[in-house]
Amino acid sequence: MIEIENIATNPKRARILDSAMKVFLAYGFARTTMDDIARAADMSRPALYLQFKNKTDIYRAIALMLLSRSLEQAKTALAGEEPFAERTMRAIDEALISMTRAVNASPHGAELLDMKSSLADLIGCWRGRFAEHIAAAIRSEAERNGVDLTAKGLSVKLLADMLLDGLDGMKMRISDPDEQRQAAAALIKVIDLALQKS
Repeated sequence: MIEIENIATNPKRARILDSAMKVFLAYGFARTTMDDIARAADMSRPALYLQFKNKTDIYRAIALMLLSRSLEQAKTALAGEEPFAERTMRAIDEALISMTRAVNASPHGAELLDMKSSLADLIGCWRGRFAEHIAAAIRSEAERNGVDLTAKGLSVKLLADMLLDGLDGMKMRISDPDEQRQAAAALIKVIDLALQKS
């Protein structure tokens, strides 16, 4: 299993990944060379090859870094003291909507996003961990409110999956981040209503 959370990157690798991300956003994946990445990271190409075998390896490492950061942001947001809907909206905004902002704003964003099939294993692990964090927040809120979800014909897993499935559909349909936030807020409101006593 791929470990998404708590990845340990040394400062040199982190510098390479941050530099490579800027180069990919500026020139696209296809036009970027290992020389471009080495120059951006202020290192020699042989030194770069000691860290990564090719630019696909770098692309996957960038994705792993971004996904890991997003999970940490979501976990922190969901552990806050605000009402459930606010915490969940902040988690989704920081972990999902804001994470893709730079890619969507790039003229090469579509190319980079089209490559996400090469990240299916990482995205699958990320989604599973994100669902666990959302489910834990839903469980905690239901317990805090004294709500028996089973009596309502619901479950923690069902609500967490419904939220993530809705967000997946929203990303396909809506590209504007502000509209994504509105749609996410409406979906969260429905889940929040299910977590209230009747």
